[in-house]
This record gives sequence, C-alpha cells and structure tokens, in this order.
Amino acid sequence: MATVVFYILAILALLGTYLCVTRSNPVHAILYLVNVLFAVALMYYLLGAPLVAAWEVIVYAGAVMVLFVFIIMMLELTPDQEMSRVGWLRWGPTVLLAMVLFCTLVLFVAVDPETSRVIVDTYVAPKAFGYALFAKYPLAVQVISFHLFIAAIGAYYLGRGGGSRKRSREEGDE
Repeated sequence: MATVVFYILAILALLGTYLCVTRSNPVHAILYLVNVLFAVALMYYLLGAPLVAAWEVIVYAGAVMVLFVFIIMMLELTPDQEMSRVGWLRWGPTVLLAMVLFCTLVLFVAVDPETSRVIVDTYVAPKAFGYALFAKYPLAVQVISFHLFIAAIGAYYLGRGGGSRKRSREEGDE
C-alpha cells in the first residue's frame, strides 16, 4: 500500500511542478509549488523521515512561500492579460491537487501498517540531529546562511525600485 501512495504522490508532484512552470500568473504558480512541497513532505514522511517532512512544510511551504509572495508583491508581477475563465476552471486544478493530497494523507494515516509498530532503531531524535548538524557541519550551515543573506539583499535591491527597472520606467514616460 505504501508503494501505491508513494507513486500517487510522485505523480502529483510532477503534475504540480508542470502546472507551476506553465502558469503565467505568479500567484497561481506559487500555489502549485506549495502543493508540490506538500507532496514531497508526505513522501519524506512515507520514507521514514518525519522530521524532514515537518521541516519541508514549515520552512519551504511556509516561510519561503511567504517570502515569494512578498517578492511578487514588491516587484508588481502580473500577467500581461487577465484570464476571463469561470471560477471553477480557474481554481479547479489547485483544488483538485489539494483534495488528492488530503485524501492521500488520510489514506496513508488510516491504512499505514507502520503506525502500530514501535519506532525503529534508526530513528534519530531532533536534538541529536541538531547537534550533529552544528557540530560536524558548521561551515555548511554558515554558507547557507550567507546565501540567504545575499538573497535578502537582492530582494531589497529589487524591491526598492532602483537600477535598470527605474530607468526603463522613466524612458517609457517620455
């Protein structure tokens, strides 16, 4: 049963990724990306990594997606033409992906034979994982934090309206 759920989640992740890349509206693309991240989190949980699954939801589907929404709002990204389709045609794929993800989660929790089993010997507590991460790989943690810092500087620069974006607006007014 777990194999079937895994393949369903993999197909949903691929479908959501395709829809994310092909959408012209950036907000719709972000919604599809959130569905993909939830599918990947469920796949991690299915593979026996609940901590990684929780981080996937908290960090990527939560914090990073909120950052993307703010960047889209700062850059004022809108599609060239507004879609004039009916509401259910517009939101149908997103609602369908969300419903399938929810049904998959319910099915996985209800039918999972592993829930009655004792935690396996390979389980690592979050405290031990954090200690290993910051004790063995502090350079990698610092490099990642530096990349996030540079990304924040880039988002600030783009959001404040400076550079070539401002000049192109001034040239368009003439």
